[in-house]
Amino acid sequence: MIYDVIILGAGVVGCFIARELSRFNLKIALLDKGYDISLGATKANSGIVHGGYAEEPGTLKARLCYSGRIEFSRLERELSFGYRQTGSLVISFQPSDLVILEKLKEQGIKNGLPDSELQILSREEILNLEPNISPRVDKALYCRGAGVCSPYELALALAENGIANGVNLFLGQEVTGIQKEGGIFRIKTKALNNKNLPCPANPFLSRYAINCTGIQGDRISALAGEPYFSITPRKGEYILFSKGTGNLLNTVVFQVPTRMGKGVLVSSTFHGNLILGPDAQDVSNPDDTGTETERIREILEKAKLTTGKIDPKQFLRSFSGLRAVSSTKDFIVEETGLQGFINAAGIQSPGITSSPAIAERVIHLLSNSGLELKPRKDFRPERAPVIQKKELSMKQTMELANLTPGNPERILCKCEQVTEQEVRESLTRGIPVISSDGVKRRTRAGMGWCQGSFCRPRVAEVLQEVYGDHIIREEDIIHSGINRVNRKEFLELIEKQAKGNSSL
Repeated sequence: MIYDVIILGAGVVGCFIARELSRFNLKIALLDKGYDISLGATKANSGIVHGGYAEEPGTLKARLCYSGRIEFSRLERELSFGYRQTGSLVISFQPSDLVILEKLKEQGIKNGLPDSELQILSREEILNLEPNISPRVDKALYCRGAGVCSPYELALALAENGIANGVNLFLGQEVTGIQKEGGIFRIKTKALNNKNLPCPANPFLSRYAINCTGIQGDRISALAGEPYFSITPRKGEYILFSKGTGNLLNTVVFQVPTRMGKGVLVSSTFHGNLILGPDAQDVSNPDDTGTETERIREILEKAKLTTGKIDPKQFLRSFSGLRAVSSTKDFIVEETGLQGFINAAGIQSPGITSSPAIAERVIHLLSNSGLELKPRKDFRPERAPVIQKKELSMKQTMELANLTPGNPERILCKCEQVTEQEVRESLTRGIPVISSDGVKRRTRAGMGWCQGSFCRPRVAEVLQEVYGDHIIREEDIIHSGINRVNRKEFLELIEKQAKGNSSL
């Protein structure tokens, strides 16, 4: 088969482009080297829907952030992925920082934000909005339109909706070669050996190709003969606390930014977990997603400047993600010198926020390059949610957890109250889900206090029943070999700090 468009990379940008292209009468393929979608930066970030004021006016980031952000309410209505508008604060602790806040406000207005969305708040106004914030706060920039989302659920919703509208998804396909002959791209891949992942004839053929491969973006562009930029992985580490701790704050709270980025934030996730981070460190290893004690300590100390009411005992886990920083210091969303080959590369923060606008820009580039876009009359924009909110008592939860296997009402995950029916339903949406980690991102089974110690074997039983022995077992941290600061190490660090402070 010759596709009209092949999209390389199934993170949020690739999934967004695929879904938006499925509005037209086109043959579309979405490829990713992983065993699931959203395994890169999309699954390991803060999930902030940024306001649009922090980006330098005139950059592509600045042009796409606000125009992407204003689409999120509509997208939530269509795709049910998890989004809410919270507003954000950039707080300062000394009067001299007021000039930075005023510059950010001015940038926001230049970037297209209405003046009514941005406001410099006094100390009293800040404390009225955020009673648990540090009393040392001086002033803040408030942005009414910022918010939070579940980024991996957004990518999943986009992919599921795209597949429902005719997109062909191929996982476990690592791109090894790209050639264009006679107006057709020949994309060679190395396939992951798993019988549950479709393995079509190689190479893939397409009239157009779009590179959305994150930290591999420069390598893929070079394979197509377009080596005009480089990507540096920038690691950001995070601390996540238990569900409900996000109630500490009402908004997303940043401190005044540094040259390395927006700085350590303190916020609630969409599902109500307090999240701190990220820091920023350029790394050479594209597989380095571990966390380090000293860096976690620094994140916690910086976050305490925002609020002194963080409860360390509610620590759930640490994690990190790699952002794709381009040598251009900006997004790269353009057709290359090779006609029909489009790069959507260097998509770091605010990539999630900008993704709707990035997809729109890519479609415009395809149209300008000669791709005929005929709208489909049968396009369906809606996607039903997987996660069903419940408010069961502990007694009810235990009773349902003790039901016999195969009962749809049986609770598989006590912490997040996920039923067997929800797990099974998550496996029927067009994407092979061959790991408990994949089920976790779709249903939250394993994201609670016990971090999967109760539900992982139960989920694995369902997966094995559906997929046989060919399921991925090395994806969870316990078996992956990745070193991350755990709860025991974190509490030992806190205890050590407390002893050190008491001896002063």
